[in-house]
Amino acid sequence: MKALGLKQYLPISDENSLLDFEIPKPTAKGKDLLVQVKAISVNPVDTKVRAQSDKVESEPRILGWDSAGVVVEVGAEVTEFQVGDEVYYAGDITRPGSNSEFQLVDERIVGSKPQNLDFSHAAALPLTSITAWEALFERLNIDKKGADTGKSILIINGAGGVGSIAIQLAKKLAKLHVIATASRPETIAWCEKLGADQVVNHRHNLADEINKIGHQNVDYILCLNDTDGHWEAMTKAIKPQGIICSIVENKQPLDMSTLKSKSAAFVWEFMFTRSMYQTEDMIEQSNLLNELSKAIEDGLIMTTCNDIVKPINAKNLRNVHQRLEKGRAIGKIVLTEWN
Repeated sequence: MKALGLKQYLPISDENSLLDFEIPKPTAKGKDLLVQVKAISVNPVDTKVRAQSDKVESEPRILGWDSAGVVVEVGAEVTEFQVGDEVYYAGDITRPGSNSEFQLVDERIVGSKPQNLDFSHAAALPLTSITAWEALFERLNIDKKGADTGKSILIINGAGGVGSIAIQLAKKLAKLHVIATASRPETIAWCEKLGADQVVNHRHNLADEINKIGHQNVDYILCLNDTDGHWEAMTKAIKPQGIICSIVENKQPLDMSTLKSKSAAFVWEFMFTRSMYQTEDMIEQSNLLNELSKAIEDGLIMTTCNDIVKPINAKNLRNVHQRLEKGRAIGKIVLTEWN
């Protein structure tokens, strides 16, 4: 089968950074589904895993953690899906990724594709949606049915992949007052289109930006960019007994003492935790993807796909990686149709 991957960890400008390969087609066993991949999307985690190092792989390493496709084979222990089902999922970072014509994935982290979306628009959603959903409703403990209506949340990097879905979930499901950050006219417009009540500039001090729009502080903060750079401002902007959640690893030690007097909390979100550690509640990712599908079918949530690239091949994938590394993407970029 066709696959895109690497053997060397090289700068994306190098033609050997991502290559076209032919690899054996796998067979489904246990709880695995074998999915025929129809569309893939690219996330910052793809570029981070591909980051330059001296390591050389003996076999092609297949990246990719977002896919939509059709189930073509099921393992003996599968109970929730059958051949012919249309699905979407973000996969497992410890296993071969979605940048291949066929992929094995545990049914417990797979959802039924929204019926009103094609494969391309569905493929944009899984990783960012799982991340945003877990961050908002599990890490920040916000009620997804509206019990926290009117409370405020600051979403840093609102126009990115995770921010684009987090704005919608926070506004449409949780009924929060959503303050997003963006710095360009086109990203500001995108955040407003998705439902942000107010937009501030993350290139300025966020605590000051919050004050300028009439908020002394906010109940929740979801940090999707530069935890180190925004840390001081976040600790000032968070309300007493509020919660900050970040998905971006810090490079320097974070001064937790700044949260003590406020009895404020800080928590991490990493969407691969459940699959990586095979947690007992691993199936919750399947459940939330199914809930998201219903919200999309009901017209509450819109896809964050903002660009579709054809066909799926190494050259196009390198170009998309390069765009993400420049930090100029709005929403999600999807590739579809195998070359």
